[in-house]
Amino acid sequence: MHTVAVLALDGVIPFDLSAPVDTFGWARLPDGRVPYRVRVCSVRREVSAGAFTVRAPYGVEALAEADTIILPGVAEPPEELPPGVTEALRAAAANGTRIASICVGAFLFAATGLLDGLRATTHWYAAGDLAARHPKVTVDPNVLYVDNGQFLTSAGAAAALDMCLHMIRRDFGSAVAAHAARMSVMPLEREGGQAQFIVHDLPPAPSGATLEPLLHWLEDHCDRDMTVDEIADRAGMSTRTLNRRFREQTGTTPLQWLHRARVRRAQHLLETTPYPVERIATQTGFGSPTAFRERFRRVVGTSPQAYRRAFRQGDGSSVERGAPVR
Repeated sequence: MHTVAVLALDGVIPFDLSAPVDTFGWARLPDGRVPYRVRVCSVRREVSAGAFTVRAPYGVEALAEADTIILPGVAEPPEELPPGVTEALRAAAANGTRIASICVGAFLFAATGLLDGLRATTHWYAAGDLAARHPKVTVDPNVLYVDNGQFLTSAGAAAALDMCLHMIRRDFGSAVAAHAARMSVMPLEREGGQAQFIVHDLPPAPSGATLEPLLHWLEDHCDRDMTVDEIADRAGMSTRTLNRRFREQTGTTPLQWLHRARVRRAQHLLETTPYPVERIATQTGFGSPTAFRERFRRVVGTSPQAYRRAFRQGDGSSVERGAPVR
């Protein structure tokens, strides 16, 4: 079982604390087993969380037993961490433990020196301050999260969920991450300009929306070569009406939605099968390997082969934890 330690320091932001606890706690393997053990740790038995007090069952010593350490933000990030915290985090890092910060938790992370020379993000409002305090860190305020392999940082609020789902996907694959995403009522991943690999989930349609049956049909038949006129005929409406309803209910166009469906299927095949790119191109309706590679790179940000290497799965386990994502 993968142990996740969430470090709650005084002034911890409640959402930053609860997001990883719930997201990792909701994950389930295909056979129903729980893949993560989540522990809340602190330097003191009780810490303030603004409107209430948090009682942490574990001390800082529990960080040494963790596979992943999460650093939630605090209301007033200190210049220096409480005694023993920096040492514990640096020791964990030296042992290969994955460490991730949420929102202004990046200030805590940067205070350890572990982010020096790396790209990182935080809440856009605090990005300038983080860059000023820690000039050796390259701060990017325009992304949802940054994955440097062993070290990750996320922006504020919902970006914490995006990053946690990304880590679940890295650890146990897309099916487990998708279940956690549904429990979180979140898309598996959102587009956000990340340089790391991202999963482009299909734009949702409200349950019961008029396009819902059509979207299910398109997803099931995305290997077919289709035009907008053919999709409109299938829906029993004019092309103009189809385009308008797609915009209203999914926020995108029919062909853009179809391309995303094809890329999602291609990602699944790359992760779970040994099929060559040529076969996957055919099975996902791209027509040619060249068209497939170009579209996949445009949407995902890397080539199909590089994606497969990063997310390859053998017997259902993840890629090696801590492998850099480029």
